[in-house]
Amino acid sequence: MSEANSEVKQLVGLLEYQEGSIVSRSLLKAKGGSATLFAFAVGEGLSEHTAPFDALVVGLEGSADIQIAGEHFSVGGGEILTLPANKPHSVRAVTQFKMLLIMIRAEAG
Repeated sequence: MSEANSEVKQLVGLLEYQEGSIVSRSLLKAKGGSATLFAFAVGEGLSEHTAPFDALVVGLEGSADIQIAGEHFSVGGGEILTLPANKPHSVRAVTQFKMLLIMIRAEAG
């Protein structure tokens, strides 16, 4: 059993943008799920893919177009969007965009 250091941190400041890139940082990884911080440069994104579990996107700053099964959603700072399991989705940064992705590795019950 590992002990994590408890410390208050400014979430948006944990990751810096890099021109022409996507930067990510794992904040928490456990058997039941994970939390990953992403910083997207303008126009960068994740190509369409699926995941076997539900995920929650928490927009932190900027804006992105997130497509789920052909439907477009605009997500900005302070907004959330659920990515349903097994539905194709993609992300494209409209402006510089930071998000927290929370993946739940369990069946919804």
